[in-house]
Amino acid sequence: MWEILFLFPTKKKLFGTMKVRNKKYTHIFFDLDNTLWDFENNSYHALQIAFNHFKIQNQSIKFSQFFSVYSIHNKNLWEAYRQKKVVKNELKKLRFQNTFDEMKIAGVDANKINAFYLSAMPGQNRLIEGAIDLLEYLKLKGCRLYIVTNGFKEVQHKKLVSSNLSNYFEKIFISEDIKAPKPNREFFEYAVKSANAPKQHSIVIGDSFEADVKGALNFGIDAIFFNPSFSGIQQKIYPVKYGKNVYYTVSSLTALLKML
Repeated sequence: MWEILFLFPTKKKLFGTMKVRNKKYTHIFFDLDNTLWDFENNSYHALQIAFNHFKIQNQSIKFSQFFSVYSIHNKNLWEAYRQKKVVKNELKKLRFQNTFDEMKIAGVDANKINAFYLSAMPGQNRLIEGAIDLLEYLKLKGCRLYIVTNGFKEVQHKKLVSSNLSNYFEKIFISEDIKAPKPNREFFEYAVKSANAPKQHSIVIGDSFEADVKGALNFGIDAIFFNPSFSGIQQKIYPVKYGKNVYYTVSSLTALLKML
């Protein structure tokens, strides 16, 4: 057992000291987008390809403006999708249709540009810095690795192949197949049971505190919040108590080489 000075608020917003077992994580569940696969940059370039293909610039629209407006609508619709307020086909169409309506873009079919954009996405293969080094390290240690993602199934598998990530993972768990998106308990229960993973030796790594971290913790497994903007102490990774479990915050994937 080892004792850590508590630097962060708990679920009950208390500070103090806590005792945490130095667990051996053998089953590791990775989010894909913005955790391993650089969604922000890849999406930007895929969207630019679609923007140029449909000649939207001819309507005196700059791509930077288009990307900014689209990103807001896309983010809001994904949140609505996680809350089951919209279905997949509505999300895919409305993120473009709402952008067109706001920017008064005419003559472009929202479903067609969405299909083109999704076809361009898997061709982008930029990864988050340190992704391959971390996966190689974990495989060498004998860890069993899995993907847990809310992304569309017709795209996620292609992303993994084009970016040479697929061989690292035993199973890919996609919310669309499970019929429940993260952070729903049903999603994590299905993934953990299907992987035959012991909960006390399992951990989820993701960039969304709500979908990945809270989803995992509420199911009863530990989590790592990958937050590149985190400015805490970089030399040590501190556990934060949440119910019977803990989560950690890191600003880089390479920081996990010393922890896992």
